[in-house]
Amino acid sequence: MIDLHDNRIFNTNPNDTADFGTYLSAGGFSALANALRQPPETALRELARSELRGRGGAAFPIALKIESVRQSQVTDRYIICNADEGEPGTFKDRFILTHSPFQVLEGIILAAYMSGATQGILYIRHEYPEVQQVMIQSIREAEAAGYLGEHILGSEFSLDLRIFSGAGSYLCGEETAMLASIEGKKGRPRLKPPYPTQAGLYGMPTLINNVETLANIPKILSKGADWFSHLGTESSRGTKLISLSGDVQNRGVFEVLFGTTLAEIIEKCGGGTHPGRSIKAINIGGASGVLIPPYLLDTPLDYNRCRKAGITIGSGALFVLDDTRSILDNVRNRVRFFLDESCGKCVPCREGLRQVNRLMDKFSDGLAELNDIETLDRYTRVMQRASFCGLGQAAGNSLSSSLAFYRDEYQAACQIKQQDSDEEGIA
Repeated sequence: MIDLHDNRIFNTNPNDTADFGTYLSAGGFSALANALRQPPETALRELARSELRGRGGAAFPIALKIESVRQSQVTDRYIICNADEGEPGTFKDRFILTHSPFQVLEGIILAAYMSGATQGILYIRHEYPEVQQVMIQSIREAEAAGYLGEHILGSEFSLDLRIFSGAGSYLCGEETAMLASIEGKKGRPRLKPPYPTQAGLYGMPTLINNVETLANIPKILSKGADWFSHLGTESSRGTKLISLSGDVQNRGVFEVLFGTTLAEIIEKCGGGTHPGRSIKAINIGGASGVLIPPYLLDTPLDYNRCRKAGITIGSGALFVLDDTRSILDNVRNRVRFFLDESCGKCVPCREGLRQVNRLMDKFSDGLAELNDIETLDRYTRVMQRASFCGLGQAAGNSLSSSLAFYRDEYQAACQIKQQDSDEEGIA
């Protein structure tokens, strides 16, 4: 299922970088030139037929987002490309931006044309200075050649695109927190509705999509929706970029067809585990994703199939843990990450993470009791159900999944203290 032949959407060769001339010679910006010769609704209809879904985690149909912005009565509209790739274990957007920058730019321009946006922002995390320099130079080249700026390719359409450097907050990957950050406010999530497509940046209709999603658009419009929709599965069209890391022999960014099993990704892309080692767990979706056991590796990469199996695809990060790893240590690191990154706006996330972190320390120090497991379970459910934003709701995913699949490790940590108590009683 991994064999793509001529169906690749991305260049994942780390040794190849598409500069401006290379991109043009490969047909780059031809989709834009063709779209500008027709009404924006024509390109939007083709994109809708492709059934492209957002690749940032929510998997929302992108054509519906664009249509929502386009239908607004407000003509002052924005487009934002979310390159605030703060999810631990995720690095595919950085790769796209450094190796295929003009594919991303063409996707942004096309999405802006279809939505009617005339002002664009490429929000890049502060920790990506190399990416920022690459994109600054790429924007200059595109503007000089007439693909960006005023009257693009001699049309009536114009787009002013600029770079915005994030301030290093994980939470600003959440779209409403990102809007607050750009507006010069503290990066905290807003109540929805209204959604950004209705009232986003400075209260104006705003289209927000991540790098991988937007970079799909030029290929779809140049090769056609029929070509794209025949890739992948019925509920998950196209391909997915995977950030593969952890205890595998080959780490990196890989493009796979939807429908490829997790086992195939690990074996064919990652080369499997190191000699003499076996897989203990797989973290899929980054820190906000889930920990799953090896018997779920035959699950296809498909939004519906994964949801039924309790697996969150998220941004496509895949971290493999072999049999030398401690599940508790892994979860404890993720809890500390979220505790440090929480904006503190809502009690379930702020206080829940503090209490969960305290309990995880007890397990690590051999001081936990069996009832602490139930307490962890309860706190996690509260965070998932009552946190204000999606990031707070996902903060306990790795913990809840580890309690479901690796409860024996938590129990074993409690048994250490129980054994010590029994020995003291005998003495």
